[in-house]
Amino acid sequence: MNAQRPIGYWLKLVDSLISEQFAASLEEHGVTRRQWQLLNLLGTQPHTSDELMSALSPFFDEVSPEGEPASPAEHLAELLESGWVAQEGESYVLTERGQTSLERLTELVEGMRERSSAGVTPEQYSTTITTLQRMATNLGWSDAERA
Repeated sequence: MNAQRPIGYWLKLVDSLISEQFAASLEEHGVTRRQWQLLNLLGTQPHTSDELMSALSPFFDEVSPEGEPASPAEHLAELLESGWVAQEGESYVLTERGQTSLERLTELVEGMRERSSAGVTPEQYSTTITTLQRMATNLGWSDAERA
């Protein structure tokens, strides 16, 4: 009786399935999910190492999939080595090659997001997000922690 399973079951299952989809799809393009997250953040503006780690800490608190670098610094080092990211002073920035790659990867990720929410109305999606935010707040999370 799937309808009687608790929210934790569904959260873990969906998170696991999202991770599997990301890993399989992004691996074909030579990038990990954590590297995608770094690229996506750098696509908005340059960031220092501390800013990157702070913004993405929930993703780096997870256990790294087998075969992936274990630390954020290792993921960033691979992006530097690939020429997708460059260091300018204390900040990291996307290179032209990185920007082009980010654009291609963004299309891929948007496709995955569309498939995962197929059959879900915008109202249902919004309600789900609002509900999860409320539950996180009830459990002690604060949006101020993200600032």
